[in-house]
Amino acid sequence: MRALTGVWRWRHNSLRRATDRREAWVALVAFLLLVVAAPALGWYCGARTDHRLQESVRAQQADRRYTTAVVVRRVADRRHVSDPEVSTDRMRQTTVVARWHAPDGTARSATVTTTSRDTAPGARVRIWTDLAGDLAPRPLDAPTAHTHAALAGFGATMLSVLLIEGGRRLVVWRMVQRRYERLDRAWAKAGPDWGRTGTGS
Repeated sequence: MRALTGVWRWRHNSLRRATDRREAWVALVAFLLLVVAAPALGWYCGARTDHRLQESVRAQQADRRYTTAVVVRRVADRRHVSDPEVSTDRMRQTTVVARWHAPDGTARSATVTTTSRDTAPGARVRIWTDLAGDLAPRPLDAPTAHTHAALAGFGATMLSVLLIEGGRRLVVWRMVQRRYERLDRAWAKAGPDWGRTGTGS
């Protein structure tokens, strides 16, 4: 953005061109958008995303229950699966077949994953179910929602930066093209004899 300094430096320069001033103003506007509009847009998108995710957190936590289930057996070849929602790799999951009872007393069973170290048959593990007693995914927690919202805001900021800079480059490129077109027309009008003695130049 070297042209930024041109807004002030070229004010009284007798060699300045109108295109120089316009390029400097374009650069200044782009710079202001980068330092003001892009962060503001990122903050707005992050805040809106966080608001929506927190609503989802509250809805999921109200709709799901932490229930105790009894391990029936382990599932072969599916041990030690990392949980993508857990920030540390120390939390490992083991896949087992478990049974539990729904709130109405109905027996339920399904293949579930657990972070419990004791997964022998008969061991008790904790699982998430919905209000009807069916197996449900672990609800989103507030810190994870904040992280997703921050990433969304950062992504919106970076996207707006790319769009602003791309727009600036496109505008400047078009201005330079027009400048070259005017120079070509002026040179064609002057003719090949420009500067020669007796040609009237």
